[in-house]
Amino acid sequence: MHGSRSAALGRARSAALIGLAVAVSAGCSGGDDGKNREAAERTARPPGTHSWTSRPCDLLTGEAPAEGFTLGSTTDSASPDAQEDIGENGARPLYRQTGCLADLKAPDGTFWKLSTRASVYEATEAARHAYRVKEDLDRAHGRGPEKVHDAAYAIPADDRGRPGRTLLLWNGDLVLTVSAYAPHGSTEHDVQESLERIVGNAARRTEDGLRDHDASSPAP
Repeated sequence: MHGSRSAALGRARSAALIGLAVAVSAGCSGGDDGKNREAAERTARPPGTHSWTSRPCDLLTGEAPAEGFTLGSTTDSASPDAQEDIGENGARPLYRQTGCLADLKAPDGTFWKLSTRASVYEATEAARHAYRVKEDLDRAHGRGPEKVHDAAYAIPADDRGRPGRTLLLWNGDLVLTVSAYAPHGSTEHDVQESLERIVGNAARRTEDGLRDHDASSPAP
């Protein structure tokens, strides 16, 4: 009985950590961990307008990736040229992509890996379609997905034997993919909580850093 209760608490905690990537921040930090806070953490942030940046790794600095972890070497991957998406009914919507590859050092001295990829579309509808296509593909290939809410999901990931986790979310004109990988030899069970923390924190900071806080929210 105690084991099942601990497992349930662990799952609830993990869901809350992932929810940080897309939680509504206003009014969610009350003094208790009641149902209202949990519901808010599972709610998508209101849709926003986002901007492309040539320095995506800068969005991850200033805060620890997770408790005890430090950000190591980083590599920006940012293409200023607009790319064409396949779109629907022959449409060729444009988007620009930016991302970051980073090394992380864990409290025990081992090295982890983090990557972000943000696609900023010319229109909200095009971004929504791209997100739905990816979700359908992951589902068709049996990769989950584990729903966070209607505009975000997580799936297990693997990098040449390194266990990992990927979070994909849609917000307004943005489609964001964040992946983290533990060291070789790690077991998925042992690193699950740290992966969720890292992915959730990186997604939250990247979305917030790209968001134009002065722009009005686009229509859902």
